[in-house]
Amino acid sequence: MVSLPVLTSQPDAPKRRLPPWLKRPMPGGNAFAQTKKIVADSGVATVCVEAHCPNLTECWAKKHATFMILGELCTRRCHFCAVTTAKPDPPEQDEPERLAKAIADLELNHVVVTAVARDDLPDEGAEHYAQCVERIHERCPTTTVEVLPADFHARPECIQRLCDARPELYNHNIETVERLSPSIRPAARYRRSLDVLRLVKEIAPHIVTKSGIMLGLGETIDEVIQTLADLRSVGCDVLTVGQYLQPGDVQFPVEKFYTPDEFDELGQQARKMGFLSVASGPFVRSSYNAAEVFDETRRRLAKMAPMADLKADPS
Repeated sequence: MVSLPVLTSQPDAPKRRLPPWLKRPMPGGNAFAQTKKIVADSGVATVCVEAHCPNLTECWAKKHATFMILGELCTRRCHFCAVTTAKPDPPEQDEPERLAKAIADLELNHVVVTAVARDDLPDEGAEHYAQCVERIHERCPTTTVEVLPADFHARPECIQRLCDARPELYNHNIETVERLSPSIRPAARYRRSLDVLRLVKEIAPHIVTKSGIMLGLGETIDEVIQTLADLRSVGCDVLTVGQYLQPGDVQFPVEKFYTPDEFDELGQQARKMGFLSVASGPFVRSSYNAAEVFDETRRRLAKMAPMADLKADPS
């Protein structure tokens, strides 16, 4: 069992120096430049840029990008996130088409589509989100789609609409342990996030569910294990565990950098708890190597039940 200390948050503390295992290379190469151009031409935001993702260099060099729809302004202010909080513009009606074209141009076999929280809209953006997924399926029929929405306040009608668009994977992050959730993401609710994942399984049992947690915010190992147990209790299939990195001076500071060995041990414990697929490591994010994670999930499911509701691997 990994022994982790209880740490107290110090919001005004200076940033910690990154350990050597958290260094990343500078961007370069033709594929990186091509991805950058396709993303720019699409006019669709990416969480890679807006959230200051440390994996941008690696992913874009593989021509992978995680698109963020419904604009780049969020109605919520989570204290771990670098996305700008402000009143968003109305949804752009041509965004589904532009998004689908960019995915086709990148020749993605699997795509993650996330979105800012849109508490300003009557349906919180569910209809627009669903239209994006449906257009991707129409234009890129062999591409599997992973959605990563906000919680929609766990409104069944919103979750139903997005499930009706038939994404192959529904991802909603728990983000942190229950004790820290109010201070880290004050507009969200820990139990509400669990309700989202539970509702997806009730509405569309064939859709794979996924969630993720960040480490390094002051949680204890017992709290992490309890969070994983809570996720399994609502049928969550796939888990990501990654290191929180402070994206800017105003976000919550890092309390601890976990070692790769600690991530490996946590991943092993999660697999023993019954998750179909687990990605656990310092650079793991919701969409990091998402295609490989989903492929592992499909292989596990193939051994357990027929795969009629999942697309065949295009490769």
